[in-house]
This record gives sequence, structure tokens and C-alpha cells, in this order.
Amino acid sequence: MRILFIILGSLTLGLGVAGIFLPVLPTTPFLLLTAALWCRASPRLYGWLLNNRYLGGYIRNWREHRAIPLRAKIVSVVVLWATILLSAFLAVSSWWLRGILFVVAIGVTIHILSIRTLK
Repeated sequence: MRILFIILGSLTLGLGVAGIFLPVLPTTPFLLLTAALWCRASPRLYGWLLNNRYLGGYIRNWREHRAIPLRAKIVSVVVLWATILLSAFLAVSSWWLRGILFVVAIGVTIHILSIRTLK
């Protein structure tokens, strides 16, 4: 079971890191799942994740404050809309698919903005 948790944690870590660059893929939930899996499987991996310079802050901020820093919110929303707009006008030709992209972008934006802001 330990090996399975390490493998699943590694997969969710990959998804979390991808979420940093892909606006519709959430980062924090995948990193929290990684932390939960590695906490049960390997104290060493769990410690590495929490103390990681780039990823540890996501987990600590959520665990301690249930909030997202303002900078992360701004970057997320800007990158989300830039990606959606580029996709909608350069990669998608049908109007209904563009509509779906915009509805998804609006939903994700509302979700991001509804989470408490870390001060």
C-alpha cells in the first residue's frame, strides 16, 4: 500500500505542477492530495514537499489559512483569460465551443475569486 501511495502521490504532484502552467487545472487540490498520500507513505517525501521552496507555500497557506495570496489570484485569473482568449480565437472555429470556453473561464474565475485572500 505504501508503494501505491508514493506512486499516486507522484502522479498528483505532476498534475499539481502542470496546474501551475495550465490555468484550468487546479494546483492546490492536487498538491494537497500529494501531501495526504505522502504523509501516509513516506515522512521523507512529505517533509520534502512541505519544505519545497516552490510548492510548500501552496500547502502551508491552505492548511494554515484556507486562503490564496492575492498575487496568486491575479496571476491565475490573468493567465486563465489569456489562455482562453488565445484558444478561442486562434484554435477554435465553432461559436458553441468558444461559448463553452468562456463559460468555463467565468466559472473558474468566480471560484478563484470566491476563495479567501491571504493578507
